[in-house]
Formats: sequence, C-alpha cells, structure tokens
Amino acid sequence: MLKNTLLLILFVLSSSISAQKIDKSKEELKSGKKEEKPPLPTQSQNQNTTSTRESNFDSGETSLFFEILFFVPFYGGIGDYENEDHLYNKLSPYPYFNNKSGNYVEFSEDSIAKNQVRFDVENHFLYSNNAAFGNHFKGKFRLFHYLYLQSDYRELIERDKFSKTTSNLSLFQFNLGYDRLRFEKFNLGWTLGATYIASGINKAGFSYGLNTEVFPFKKVSFNSAMIWSKINGLPVNSFEFRGKYHQKNYFFSMGYENLKIASPSYNYATFGAGIYF
Repeated sequence: MLKNTLLLILFVLSSSISAQKIDKSKEELKSGKKEEKPPLPTQSQNQNTTSTRESNFDSGETSLFFEILFFVPFYGGIGDYENEDHLYNKLSPYPYFNNKSGNYVEFSEDSIAKNQVRFDVENHFLYSNNAAFGNHFKGKFRLFHYLYLQSDYRELIERDKFSKTTSNLSLFQFNLGYDRLRFEKFNLGWTLGATYIASGINKAGFSYGLNTEVFPFKKVSFNSAMIWSKINGLPVNSFEFRGKYHQKNYFFSMGYENLKIASPSYNYATFGAGIYF
C-alpha cells in the first residue's frame, strides 16, 4: 500500500514538474537569464572561473559556425561545380518515384532532364506524456535543385494537474536551405535563417543548422535535422530524427524530437505523415 502511494506521488510530482517547463522557458527568455541554483560552498572558489568559461563558450558558438562556413575553402559549403558531378543531379518528383532514387536523381535520366519544382508538406504529433504534448508542422518549398525555403511551426502544450491550467509555447523557424551533397541515396546540407518565439515573448534570433536524409532500401528513409539559435542570449535549439515509409508521393513517419528552450529540455516521440506536391 505504501509503495503504491509513493509511486502515485512521484507520478503526480513528475507531471507537475513537466507542466512547469513552458512557463520556466518563457520567464527565462523574457529576462534573458537562466534560473540558477545557489552554488554549494565547495563551488564558490571556482564559480568565477566556471562562469567565464561558460560565457566564452556561448559567445564562441556562433562565431565558430561562421568560421567553418566562411573560412574553410569555398567548396566546403557550396561545392566545386567543375569537378563534383553530383551537384548537377536533379530534384526528383518525390522519393522512390522510380523505385530507387531519393530526393535527387542523376542528371542523365531523360525523365528528369528539366528542373523540378516541389512542395513538401508534413505534420507530426509530439508526445511526451499526458501532460506534455504538441504539434510540428513543416513546409519546404524547393524552387529548384539548388536552394529551398523551409518553415517550421511547433505548438507545445503542457497541463498542470494541480492548478488545472494549460500553458502553450509557439515556436517558428524560417530558413533558406542548400543541399551540399546530392546523391541518389544520400543528401546533406545546411540552413540559415531565423527563429521566432511568440506566446508573449515575441522575439527572434539568427539560426543555422544541418540536415541529412538517407535512403537505404526501397520505400524507407531516415532523416535528421539540427537547428541552433539564440534568443535574448539564451539557446533555442531543435533536433529531430525520423524514419519514413514512402508510398507514392506521400509518407508515414515515426521518430524523436528534442528541444532546448532556455534551460528546460523537451523530449518527444513523434508520429506523422507528409505529402509531396
């Protein structure tokens, strides 16, 4: 009896703690400060050194990206069009349209001799527990095989079972994307853009990211995407990994998403579907 009571208390407390994440993210993003616990007496001597290191790491995160992007050889981010034949591969109408190609198909194929324009739409339900869930809608407009525009909209919802209240957070990401590697079974690229948080925060920050998709065997693919940004000096990062089952010009998916919004971290299982126009 006592054991069951303790388990029930732990479950209720965990739900309550989960339901406070969104409010904590909002408060920190508004103030620009993370909520910190008082240091232990043994930590006081090293506090200044640790703070300095953390500050240097945070300030150097964005500058490191720019160094990688602009100070490595130009082809590292864009490519050498004179010597890399895969850069001329064309965008496919949809993955596995010919039972073998992913997002790109070799230029030599007559059926894809011209540039494609493609609109990818997908929606995923996010689930952490009965008190924490959400939705992720993504649209990707591929003008041609060089660049694309991508927009992500996440709506996070948490319920506090004690106070009977509901908190929500709206997260938007707008990016310009470029696939640096464009093979039939694999593509990898980067994104540049902005992240915006509504829900009373109403602030935006520069973002950058990486993404890849692999097509290992017929009708199945795996994709991963990471976006880093800062709003009011605090991290707003996203990571997603999914497996997709393709059927003609649509797919079904299952996966995982992690969001870092100020100090709280959010973990979700995802279930969804998408279509290619």
